[in-house]
Amino acid sequence: MPQGALSRHIFRWKSLNREPLSWPRRVSIALDVARGVEYLHTLAHQSFIHRDLKSANILLDDDFRAKVADFGLVKLAPDSHMSVATRLAGTFGYLAPEYAVTGKITTKVDVFSFGVVLMELLTGLVALDEQRHEEKRYLVEWFWQIKSNRETLIASIDPALDAKDDIYESIYIIAELAGHCTARDPNHRPEMGHAVNVLAQLVDKWKPHEDTDPYSEVNVGLPLPLMLRGWQQEEEVETQDFSGVSRDSEGSIPAKPSGFAESFTSADAR
Repeated sequence: MPQGALSRHIFRWKSLNREPLSWPRRVSIALDVARGVEYLHTLAHQSFIHRDLKSANILLDDDFRAKVADFGLVKLAPDSHMSVATRLAGTFGYLAPEYAVTGKITTKVDVFSFGVVLMELLTGLVALDEQRHEEKRYLVEWFWQIKSNRETLIASIDPALDAKDDIYESIYIIAELAGHCTARDPNHRPEMGHAVNVLAQLVDKWKPHEDTDPYSEVNVGLPLPLMLRGWQQEEEVETQDFSGVSRDSEGSIPAKPSGFAESFTSADAR
């Protein structure tokens, strides 16, 4: 994955002399990650919990398509909704609160971590930074305070984005998704399939194909019998094959002259 970890492009792009990630690219990366985690949780032959999902474990190829990486802490889940007791592992700042307190995990701990990654993509701030002012030290806690105020939210977006009005609505949608994913109660967090559906609508927007109107030359003012007669006449012309054999009014090829089939069969046999 030649472009390395996502964290380099969010937090260290200046020191590495790189261009900051554009908003469409960030949304596309988020969708790739959501699809990867959804696969682990529900689409693979068994359900797995990553346990260490973070921007440093998301790798990018030359086209900035993202892959979830580093499965050293992965845990097999007997059921996507059943909790599993395990020793505490992962990275502070991305750990779901119930995991840190009880040591029990479900797939919802990955959903929480994914929400933190969304916040990083939105703000350009790392999940936990002891050097930041106390109110911003823990990204999730601070983000929850600002996410509902649209003016404050836009003012807190990563300055490298130079956000304009045309992306505000998608910023609001992803901020809301990040909030749902990091809900304190794991039962209030969505499944990863929901995150995929939300993000896919922002990335895979269908656009109509700009074809010429096939009915532009049809005179819709004519009575229906006349229109049908005209179409039948056109069809009779179009159905004449290159040998000059035409079809009858019902679309069938007229019967061949006697001896035609016999001469064809004998010639074919030779």
